[in-house]
Amino acid sequence: QVQLVESGGGLVQPGGSLRLSCAASGNIVSIDKMSWYRQGPGKERELVAGVTSGGRTNYADSVKGRFTIFRDNAKNTVFLQMNSLKPEDTADYYCNADLWTPGQYLKVWGQGTLVTVSS
Repeated sequence: QVQLVESGGGLVQPGGSLRLSCAASGNIVSIDKMSWYRQGPGKERELVAGVTSGGRTNYADSVKGRFTIFRDNAKNTVFLQMNSLKPEDTADYYCNADLWTPGQYLKVWGQGTLVTVSS
């Protein structure tokens, strides 16, 4: 009954910006960490950025200084602001949340949103 729905992907030119959003819904008691992962063509899924409920963040070295993760706890939503995009940022981006439902601790994934960086 818990789901994550991502939005905001698309086609952008190198140097451009996109903002991804991910909203969690369902029978949620609380959400610990929310993260963004990505999987490029022929690559393994990798962590892009994460943010705790207290606002502490971590980033992959490849996106530091270009991407910013932040969340709206009241709306159970996490965002990924992506600036100075490069062709190597092209990937399916997945939202992840570690959360409590009544009686269960779950790691939930979204369905993914495609980001294509190309001229």
